Amino acid sequence: MFPNLDDLLLFGVPLMPLIFGLVEFIKARGVSGTPLTVISAALGVLGGVVYQISTAGVPVDFSGWLYVAAFGLFVGLSTSGVYKFLKNYKTVG
Repeated sequence: MFPNLDDLLLFGVPLMPLIFGLVEFIKARGVSGTPLTVISAALGVLGGVVYQISTAGVPVDFSGWLYVAAFGLFVGLSTSGVYKFLKNYKTVG
């Protein structure tokens, strides 16, 4: 029912550079701090949901929608977490 690690690694990780690029584009427009982290998470969720629907089609039952939502959350939270980690690492290093 919930995304397994294979799905997340094979399909979620390649979405991250795209999300990072979009976040950097938005950052260049003057958005920073917490709003940028929220935007990063939202773009990750949107990317994960769109990817799942484009590969598996529109879900027809609750469990299908739950899977799509969970995959989107995993990608979105992972993306925003990695983005925040790298931003902090770059600041410290």
